[in-house]
Amino acid sequence: MIKHVTTALALSLTMFGTACSAQENSPGAAEANVETDNIPAEAWRQVDPENLIVIDTAYGEIGVELYSEISPAHVERVKTLARSGFYDNVPFHRVIEGFMNQTGDGSNGDGSGDSDLPDLKGNFTFRRGEDMPVTLIGVRNEGGRTINVGFYKALPIATQPMAQAMLTADGKVTAFGLHCKGVTSMARTNDPDTANSQFFLMRDRASHLDEGYTIWGNAVMGQKHLRRFKVGTIGEAGFVPDQMNTVRVAADLPEEDRPAVYVMKTGHPAFQTYLQTVKKSDGSYPDICDISVPTKTE
Repeated sequence: MIKHVTTALALSLTMFGTACSAQENSPGAAEANVETDNIPAEAWRQVDPENLIVIDTAYGEIGVELYSEISPAHVERVKTLARSGFYDNVPFHRVIEGFMNQTGDGSNGDGSGDSDLPDLKGNFTFRRGEDMPVTLIGVRNEGGRTINVGFYKALPIATQPMAQAMLTADGKVTAFGLHCKGVTSMARTNDPDTANSQFFLMRDRASHLDEGYTIWGNAVMGQKHLRRFKVGTIGEAGFVPDQMNTVRVAADLPEEDRPAVYVMKTGHPAFQTYLQTVKKSDGSYPDICDISVPTKTE
């Protein structure tokens, strides 16, 4: 069965609070016009090579940071298939301008196939405690609710405030990833528990996918390539798709070929300084999908 990422989706809404707690970092006053080259070394964290996949394409490499603490089964699946070579030479069989690049059908190449492994249960939200700090950026108003938004590592998320954790049995609150540009998520059929091998990389934001598809990563290297893939769907006249030449877990690459990817720590004062440079003319922050956490590759 062909797995499509929907361009419109009716989602059930869960009310999220708006209060901030002391365990969450809200942007503070800082200097503007930050040059990333001048950011101190302690403001960066290196992405663990075991939690980084490198997708080689005709346009360059794309590095995706994996979040096993958010979607453990899906991260393990992607790593397993990458290590088996399942994703090598697999086309981007469905690419929609202003939306996403879909790939991962290593069996048929056209979106009708998957791996021989069992389908995975949907994991559309996650529980976070104080061990998963979030730097809050602001709020979103959508579907009749107001939700806090911020960054966990480099991933844009929406979250209940940690102040509500004292009211929960596990001492945690509910959060979910946001489908902004660069975010990677699993494709599925209308059945929420049919994710297997196919996934998509966002070219732009698509809020209607939030809480409906399992997010497992975010492009922290080569994000500029995401809008370069040819637009079309396999089967359309004249469409010759781009492909993933190879997909590797960075830890498996020879050291000389392994990219060292660094992401700015969103809890560091340098990130708050950086945020001042992206403010709008009225002093407010843009939508979180219009803010990218700075990264660098060595």
